Amino acid sequence: MNLERLAVLLLILGAEFVNGWTDAPNAIATVVGTRSLSPRAALALASVFNLIGVMSGTAVATTIGTGIIDPSAVNLATVGGAMVGIIVWSSAAARWGIPTSESHALVAGLAGAGLASAGPSVLLWAGWKKVLLGLVFSSLLGFGAGLCLMLAIYWLFRNAVPGRVRGLFRWLQICSSAFMAFSHGSNDGQKFIGAFTLALVLGGSLSAFQIPTWVILLCAAVMALGTSIGGWRIIRTLGGRVSRLKPHHGFAAETAAAGTIILASGFGIPLSTTHTISTSIMGVGAVRRTRAVRWSVTRELVIAWLLTFPICAAISWTVVKLIAMLQEN
Repeated sequence: MNLERLAVLLLILGAEFVNGWTDAPNAIATVVGTRSLSPRAALALASVFNLIGVMSGTAVATTIGTGIIDPSAVNLATVGGAMVGIIVWSSAAARWGIPTSESHALVAGLAGAGLASAGPSVLLWAGWKKVLLGLVFSSLLGFGAGLCLMLAIYWLFRNAVPGRVRGLFRWLQICSSAFMAFSHGSNDGQKFIGAFTLALVLGGSLSAFQIPTWVILLCAAVMALGTSIGGWRIIRTLGGRVSRLKPHHGFAAETAAAGTIILASGFGIPLSTTHTISTSIMGVGAVRRTRAVRWSVTRELVIAWLLTFPICAAISWTVVKLIAMLQEN
């Protein structure tokens, strides 16, 4: 394996580590925030069900690896440049406890690096159409599903004894957290697998875009490691800063978000799990009262989401251009 190929593969694993650091904690943020599970138990649950979710299909990985930019028009430097953009931006945001979208970072990085390598023709509309659908899924369906599910819970348990409700939803939330982790694996967990496989194809290790099992296991393990080492700032933000949650709120938010993500995964639509769980929490909080949602925190999240596209694209574009200049000299 030549040094360029090795460097790019290590960068992809670095981005996957950051994904575990900044994105995978979404799956366990609310269950830790409501104290239904300890952080260690939640991490173990997330790691297992993320892996199961990753193994459930490859539709999203294929979209990322073959549908965002034309693989025949780019090279290893393109993929490496995209990973640098993701690592720099997401690490900076994580320093402040702001959950960024690795989905948005990845597609923006690939777009910026692809434009630097081959110009506008490198972008593939079929894949970008799915990205735009993902924005609709994560925003409207996430918020709407959280709101509707919370309303249904209030109506179904309107005459129930509060103590029994808390005990029931403590256990139900553990199940919904497992569902959320599975859905994260089925969508976000596949994205860097797609990038890794693309790099193997571009580097000549694979003759066609076929995802090896060892790539799935390696990326899942690196993501779990990232969550265990650095995910706690994100857990604090989503677990309590957006809206104060109790087990029934956490159950509603996780179930709504996970259902939305699974639906998107079935169509190969890459969407942001950060975006989806955040809007679901907002929908759940809005049922109680508008002031139950800390809109100042929400504003920080929205700004981070909006900045992700141009910043990651710009960093990735710059890195690829610098590599090209160095190679010329």
